[in-house]
Amino acid sequence: MPASPRPRQLPLALGVAESRTRDDLVVAAANREAVALIDRWPDWPTPVVVLAGPAGAGKSHLGAVWREVSGAQPLDRRRLDMGTRGADHVFIDDADQGGLDENGLFHAINAAREAGTTMLIAARRFPLAWNVQLPDLASRLKAAATVEIREPDDELLAGVITKLFADRQVEVEPHVVQFLVRRIERSLATAIRVVEKLDRAALEQKTRITRGMASDVVNAMDRGQAELDV
Repeated sequence: MPASPRPRQLPLALGVAESRTRDDLVVAAANREAVALIDRWPDWPTPVVVLAGPAGAGKSHLGAVWREVSGAQPLDRRRLDMGTRGADHVFIDDADQGGLDENGLFHAINAAREAGTTMLIAARRFPLAWNVQLPDLASRLKAAATVEIREPDDELLAGVITKLFADRQVEVEPHVVQFLVRRIERSLATAIRVVEKLDRAALEQKTRITRGMASDVVNAMDRGQAELDV
């Protein structure tokens, strides 16, 4: 009789609590300057700092670390009617992703400067590329310090993949991590997706994550992307 197929376990859709402490930061050449700036707070060169980098580069993680040490309040880019909240340090994420409240941001920057507080703004692009329509806001953003997080190098990508597995309480051999570093798109967003898919596959198959499984998952992701590109 043919062997029975390995039973598949349907994984529960449980949220994974990603740890975003300073100790969890993976520091490499791609993000060292940005991490150093966060560590320097409150000794910043300007009251307003813009953190620019690609999706999944760790901007939100850095923002969480800074909020922890500064007590900063998160604000929605689409509704920045701060009023008298200039006494608060402020974090704004995804500032260039549409719907930016330009008048609100202009007044928020002025309030921070008057109160002697600080503001961290995260975005994928540098402020000059945001297509800001309010001239006074454009002038304020030009005066802000801007620090870039570059596309991840091998060291950063390997460290992030290892951390993502650790967040899921999954142990993976170093050679599997190195295989993923060589094979996936050089993007932390892609690293997040591949770790999620591998964790799910391991749960379904009730087995540990191997290089063969990693190869199958990455190839499937490549095929899926190729179909989207057609």
